[in-house]
Amino acid sequence: MEITLTIDGKQIPFKSNGAVAKRYMMQFQRDLLKDILSMGATNKGFEEMEEGEKVSWMRENIDFNMFYDIAWTFAKTADNTIQDPLSWLESFDEFPILDIIEPLQSLLEKTIASKKK
Repeated sequence: MEITLTIDGKQIPFKSNGAVAKRYMMQFQRDLLKDILSMGATNKGFEEMEEGEKVSWMRENIDFNMFYDIAWTFAKTADNTIQDPLSWLESFDEFPILDIIEPLQSLLEKTIASKKK
């Protein structure tokens, strides 16, 4: 699955495939699934939360450094020519992480979802 988001006026592709978890482990020496699960579960879907609930839940549950790493991994999977994580982030004047968390959620779901019913 691939999506494109506009960040700082640039069209940035993000992609999920079978290599995402391995790329994340190779770059950050952490397990992607464990990091995703460490963000905690909620009784409501993110899209069902009120804006204040979203901000409160994110503040309590999301390690934003980890989410920058996840975003970079999806971007690197879509475009193998991008630089290391810090150089990539420095290429943006603005990187509104709160604006991209929700759109990237679908990629996270595809990465960890099971096809079993």
